[in-house]
Amino acid sequence: MTYTPPETVRIFDTTLRDGEQSPGFSMTMKGKLRMARRLSELKVDVIEAGFAAASPGDAEAVQAIAEEADGPIVCSLARVTERDIDAAAEALMAAQRKRAHLFIATSKLHREHKLKMRKGEVLDAIDSGVRYARSIFEDVEFSAEDAMRTEKSFLAECMRTAAEAGATTLNVPDTVGYVTPDEVFDVFSYLIEAVEPEEGIVFSAHCHDDLGMAVANSLAAVRAGVRQIECTINGIGERAGNCAMEEAVMALRTRRDFYGVSTNLDTTKFFDASRTLEDITGEKVQRNKAVVGRNAFAHEAGIHQHGMLSNRKTYEIMSPEDVGAPVSALVLGKHSGKHALFARLEELGHEPPVDMRDAIFEGFKRLADEHHEVTDDQLRTLVAGASNRLVPAE
Repeated sequence: MTYTPPETVRIFDTTLRDGEQSPGFSMTMKGKLRMARRLSELKVDVIEAGFAAASPGDAEAVQAIAEEADGPIVCSLARVTERDIDAAAEALMAAQRKRAHLFIATSKLHREHKLKMRKGEVLDAIDSGVRYARSIFEDVEFSAEDAMRTEKSFLAECMRTAAEAGATTLNVPDTVGYVTPDEVFDVFSYLIEAVEPEEGIVFSAHCHDDLGMAVANSLAAVRAGVRQIECTINGIGERAGNCAMEEAVMALRTRRDFYGVSTNLDTTKFFDASRTLEDITGEKVQRNKAVVGRNAFAHEAGIHQHGMLSNRKTYEIMSPEDVGAPVSALVLGKHSGKHALFARLEELGHEPPVDMRDAIFEGFKRLADEHHEVTDDQLRTLVAGASNRLVPAE
């Protein structure tokens, strides 16, 4: 049987679970509910609300989000144990659509040093855990923790066992951000052929950013046939973070000619979601962050500004409107040229005569060297001063 992947990639958000458990990003219940509303507005396919068995607080958060979320599937993480699965079921009772997300480590390193389990014992745990979860949930996801450092043949055996026990999503995490895009493509290509998933079963990728390749690895997985990627707003998460949702989704959208897939997201909500997360956690997004950073649609270099004034597509491969960001900004600084300066002055209602322009531009450059960015008020003062100097003395 030849596996034909769907044309739509599901977006599984773990901002409230993997993201929230990382240092500096802890959220209050009020903050989690506010973020869950933003994720619903984004139309993500799945919200991983927490790990219900981890603590009473986590269970309460999962329950509250399950009661409030409108649209997305609400999911709780659980180990492959009846206790964890029962905790997830109780917390998710009010959800309109729900999922249990089961996991166990599979790599040799984890089997020997953390679990103290043999391969056969891991397979038995997967089988019994997934079967028990399917007796309660229609929708069950299985994750092999540290999958990318697991022997490929054993990893395929784990995935087959989970699928045969009833898992509908098979997640293959790069838990420690170790592999490269080429390796990700090879692993998923191998697994899809080895497991031969039945119709309705979807492979998923969960990539960490320890070597800065989480987004690239997630996109490589999509190329191999993966149809769910697990990610977070602003790329927050354990250690160096997770795949940044806004980057992966906008890559799929902007380069649909290359990837040939789409998502269900309303991308115009990205900027609001990013700023909401900043507000909740107090952690600011770096200025040069792709898609949602303050410089993502800002231009200072004179050559770039000249191009932007002629046609935005000369230097922007997507528009700020695509992600709900403020309109493109031509930042006036020491790298700016005459085109941008006098275009901005015209917007402010000033059209200096030709014989004033050189003096104004020289004054602008001096301001830019001193202040880095020149404000509208400084421009008005500059023009007024130049005008006064041209008025004949009485």
